[in-house]
Amino acid sequence: MTATTSAHQAAAILLNNWKATTRIAALPEHCRPASRADGYAAAAAVAEASGQPVAGWKIAATSEAGQKHINVEGPLIGRILRHRLLPPGAAVTLGDNIMRVAEAEFAFGFGKDVPPRAKPYDIEEALEAVSSLHLSIEIPDSRYSDFTKVGSAQLIADTACASWLVLGPAIAVPWRHIDLSEHKVSGYRNGEKVIEGTGKAVLGDPRKALTWFINEACTYCGGVKAGQFVTTGTCVIPYAVAPGDRISVDYGVLGTISASIV
Repeated sequence: MTATTSAHQAAAILLNNWKATTRIAALPEHCRPASRADGYAAAAAVAEASGQPVAGWKIAATSEAGQKHINVEGPLIGRILRHRLLPPGAAVTLGDNIMRVAEAEFAFGFGKDVPPRAKPYDIEEALEAVSSLHLSIEIPDSRYSDFTKVGSAQLIADTACASWLVLGPAIAVPWRHIDLSEHKVSGYRNGEKVIEGTGKAVLGDPRKALTWFINEACTYCGGVKAGQFVTTGTCVIPYAVAPGDRISVDYGVLGTISASIV
């Protein structure tokens, strides 16, 4: 079996389980990705088979605690498909979601293409490619019955636990001078503050996470396109949500974003 065939078979299984809201313990051995490259090939096939455009990207496991929780050696990236993107204030259907948490994330919008090249991009070049900063709330999920046991390659294939993303508009407040690593972020549930964190949780700084993402995407995913975005990982410990909850995240001078869980 060729690598391309294996990637498409893995993608078909994952996409069918996504549509049917069912879970698998792991991908079958005959099409199970054995490396990061295999995982990204399968994830690309998932996006292709979905028929949906790629609106943007996400980074999972940008904190040491997050990496330990899902038993991976480092961050992972996944695609956010257009039909999984929601506006601020949207109703997010939890359904049979097995993670049942909300994550508060900075997102960067790209103003120009970032193509693959031999030399890694540095943080200054990464920021030059960015045209906007956005607030977001991610409600992740997995197509595996126990996502802590399948490892990096299979999690990558499954779009790095992507599900729903509530994405705000470009922030109007000037932000490039703000130290995002020290910027406070507070998560609320039904009007009560339940968690607090800073951008330091995200590889030490959301701008460092942005740079890591660009180089990972250029290595494995063909680069990044203008008009896309990337969410850089949760600034707070993911907090529990349930149907009926009203959640919001306060980013201080940068604004607030909210959603309803149904």
